[in-house]
Amino acid sequence: MASDVVAQLADSLAKTQVAEGELSYKGQGRKLDNAQSVEEMVKEIKDFEGLQALRLEGNTIGVEAAQAIAKALETKKEFKFCYWSDMFTGRLRSEIPPALNSLGEALMMAGAKLKVLDLSDNAFGPDGVKGIEKLLKSAACHTLQELRLNNCGMGIGGGKILAAALTECYKQSSSQGNPLKLKVFIAGRNRLENDGAKALAQAFQLMGSLEEVHVPQNGINHAGVTALATAMQHNPDLRVLNLNDNTFTKKGALAMAKALTHLRSVQVINFGDCLVRSEGAIAIAETIQEGLPILKELNLSFGEIGEEAALIVAESVQGKKHLEKLDLNGNSLGADGCEALKQAMDGMKMGDLLGSLSDDEGEPEEDDEEDEEDDEEDVDEEEVEEEEEEEEEEEEEEDQQEDSSVTPVSTPSSAPRPPDVSSFLSFPSPDKLLKLGAKRAVLIEQQVDVSDAGKTAEAFLKISSVYKEEDEDVKTAVLDSIDAILRKAFANPSFQSYTFVSSLLVLLGLLKSEDKVKPLRVVPGHLHAIEHAVRQDYFPQEQVAVLEAFMSRHSQAMESCSTARNILHSTLMKLRSES
Repeated sequence: MASDVVAQLADSLAKTQVAEGELSYKGQGRKLDNAQSVEEMVKEIKDFEGLQALRLEGNTIGVEAAQAIAKALETKKEFKFCYWSDMFTGRLRSEIPPALNSLGEALMMAGAKLKVLDLSDNAFGPDGVKGIEKLLKSAACHTLQELRLNNCGMGIGGGKILAAALTECYKQSSSQGNPLKLKVFIAGRNRLENDGAKALAQAFQLMGSLEEVHVPQNGINHAGVTALATAMQHNPDLRVLNLNDNTFTKKGALAMAKALTHLRSVQVINFGDCLVRSEGAIAIAETIQEGLPILKELNLSFGEIGEEAALIVAESVQGKKHLEKLDLNGNSLGADGCEALKQAMDGMKMGDLLGSLSDDEGEPEEDDEEDEEDDEEDVDEEEVEEEEEEEEEEEEEEDQQEDSSVTPVSTPSSAPRPPDVSSFLSFPSPDKLLKLGAKRAVLIEQQVDVSDAGKTAEAFLKISSVYKEEDEDVKTAVLDSIDAILRKAFANPSFQSYTFVSSLLVLLGLLKSEDKVKPLRVVPGHLHAIEHAVRQDYFPQEQVAVLEAFMSRHSQAMESCSTARNILHSTLMKLRSES
């Protein structure tokens, strides 16, 4: 009997207390909905003297459960490490902020001094960032060294909130004589884009303490890359810089090359799949040759780099005694270029450090790079032209105002037309939606007959047609508006949700109709809006399976929106598996 008790105790300890000061429930797949479901966990937390770390990864925690866990943490003054990645699987997005708020407030109440905050793989969006905003600004984070927010779907808005919170934390901690010294920042796959990257760059520049920065797959182009490059110059201890799968082009690559001249401690550079191109690669190579004495890894793969530039990169790493890997795979060397590169590395007795070249794209056609650079210049020219047009319009308006003050007009000017919902729904445009003002969601809700499932579907697709992933104002306006009409529609017990979904499928050309309805041209906004809607608490879960069945089929109507369709299909499959 006694031996059985000892065995059970040993087993329990093996599952939980895996390191000194650490309590772990990692990967146990628990579904923790309420206080009752975490009674045992709460007791273990309370009884754990000197608790410093709590691992909750791989479980799913509801609001009530989080509040109960938070209550147990309120006395843990020695607490330092939050390993809380992937702990909201299957939860509504609306559940996550209050859960995070509860946990954050408990740590503040305890007087904890955090070193690591890991909330990766939680897909909580901008609202989730708001859930940790208060914690990040508090004294509990004045000692923070690692912030891990990989794959959280923060978006531009979340990036800005995060940057502001880090800035406030730095200012408050500095005023107390102990400035925030964040060392590791990880935020890959978050759709930060240029505006989010620029906001964070300002915070990074202010702190100046970063040693590792990982922001891969964020849709950042040369404007955001340039801002980050400027910020990196002010972080002299930087060791790892990972911007994989963003878009440098020549401008971004040149800015980053310039930034690297100010840094001596860099060990890992990952600019793979960043479209650095030959000119950018040569600039980076020159910087490496002249500096970066302890470089260990250089990844310039899939960057449309030609043979000559690749050979220059190879020459730049000669004499780098600490080098462990050079990755130039997936570029445009051609068979002869690959062979020349291998020979060059062998000649420097560094052949074993060269990564595979199996995915080389072959020699580019003669005018490829020139055409791509022309495209980049065209984009910049368009931006300049738009700015000039705006300035001209402003000047014209000013001139008109001046003229009207000098020369009286005989007829009174007509009052500006008020925002017209009917006009927007008849001919949707982003500008019209924004001009409806802050009450647009209410105005649209009043205009749409949400008792009619077919008309609701039509309105939904008209509103979502103007969705712009890159424009946060338009995106928010679209999602707020569709939330308003769908929440009202599905709240009506007599609303036919099946008819609504069927009407959507017919209008999208995915389902044939006896009424010979002409399908709309499917745009990514339609699918992004549906993906948003199915994750909301108002959406009937029984219709998820219907949508998933149609999204799993190949459809010519969605060929131009493959990325948005894949995201929607993935979300639908995940929701089905969780239900």
